[in-house]
Amino acid sequence: MIRDNYDVIVIGAGPVGGYLAWKLTEKGLSVLLVEEHAEIGRPFQCAGMVNPSAMDKIGAFDTVLTRIWGARMYSPSGTEIVIGDPDTTRTWSVCRKLFDERVVQLSLDSGADLLLSTKPVSATVTKSGVDISLDIHGEIKQIQCRMLCGADGAHSWVRRTFKMGRPKELLIGFQIEVTGYTGEEGRLDLFTGDDFAPGFFAWAIPSGNTTRIGNWSLPNKLGEESCEDLLEVLMKSSQWKERFSNCKEVGRYCGPVPAGLIHRPVIDRVAVFGDAAGLCKPTTGGGIGKGFEQVDLMLPKLVEAITTNDFTQSTVKNLNDTISSLRRNQNKSRALRNVFLTESTDEELDELFSVWSQPEVIDLINQLGDIDNPIPLGIKMLKDVPEFRRLASKAASALIWG
Repeated sequence: MIRDNYDVIVIGAGPVGGYLAWKLTEKGLSVLLVEEHAEIGRPFQCAGMVNPSAMDKIGAFDTVLTRIWGARMYSPSGTEIVIGDPDTTRTWSVCRKLFDERVVQLSLDSGADLLLSTKPVSATVTKSGVDISLDIHGEIKQIQCRMLCGADGAHSWVRRTFKMGRPKELLIGFQIEVTGYTGEEGRLDLFTGDDFAPGFFAWAIPSGNTTRIGNWSLPNKLGEESCEDLLEVLMKSSQWKERFSNCKEVGRYCGPVPAGLIHRPVIDRVAVFGDAAGLCKPTTGGGIGKGFEQVDLMLPKLVEAITTNDFTQSTVKNLNDTISSLRRNQNKSRALRNVFLTESTDEELDELFSVWSQPEVIDLINQLGDIDNPIPLGIKMLKDVPEFRRLASKAASALIWG
């Protein structure tokens, strides 16, 4: 039975929406989760990696397909850098459907309600709450809430309906799932080169009995070609075709990667989270961990505002200020990515890889490398590796002003 009013309605029952609903219900608030699809975890639209801190919050280790502890990275000309320590988990490759279901189940166990095959039709902010119309299996139902939250992805209905702006950066990604890839257990592969991932990289991620192979780039770097076209170039290239020669495709996925936090994720009684807020990592495209972090940072003030029904201008400003650190870190990570990858030509990347492949630099990467926070490693390399000093001025400016 669905009630006529809730403290919070969350649009989007993905991992971030499920996590938000779980944390809110744990605080005693009534929450309705709304999902447009008929089942949780479909469609699958990402590389399926969950960082250790996010996994620890959920404890869904039974959804893991492969523990990723290292990487093999390749320059455009083929210079190889092998990093990682088998004793240190860098990330987890998971079954996203099972992982998403686990997160949503936590919210249901805490008391949240869930509607599947349901779409928001309209929403209006009033002095006392938000009136929202939902299309539930073809029937329209009016429900009221004190706050409306959107965790509804890159094309967020909530963000668009309330004209909350667009993510600062929107990348495009394409991925296939294959059997037969020649990889190494526990290591993901990263390939660089303008021919198949201009300004960014392509990847091969071990995922149990299959491998997820994909690439991403900025739209203005793709020209008239698609990421799908460029991935085919990688797999048929003379340099790498042996590694892909036995691959058989079993699935494909594509979508945007919003990697630039919007100016105001909270307005009036409306807030957006995760991909909807533009919170993907500009270095890897991952969004689950950062979405969880956003929820954790905002939760105390969010619960206070909802409980007291106080959404004055100062309250909304305070809510936005709680995630200023996420914005700063995202901007700095993008600045370092641009210096070391996006703004480098293939020739410059080959030169960078020749430095990265030095044993002392690999030791530095293994010590400080963090898929969630590349800033300390980037700064340390700029400071301590002489060959990177020509980049120091440019990087320092980007880090200060980013």
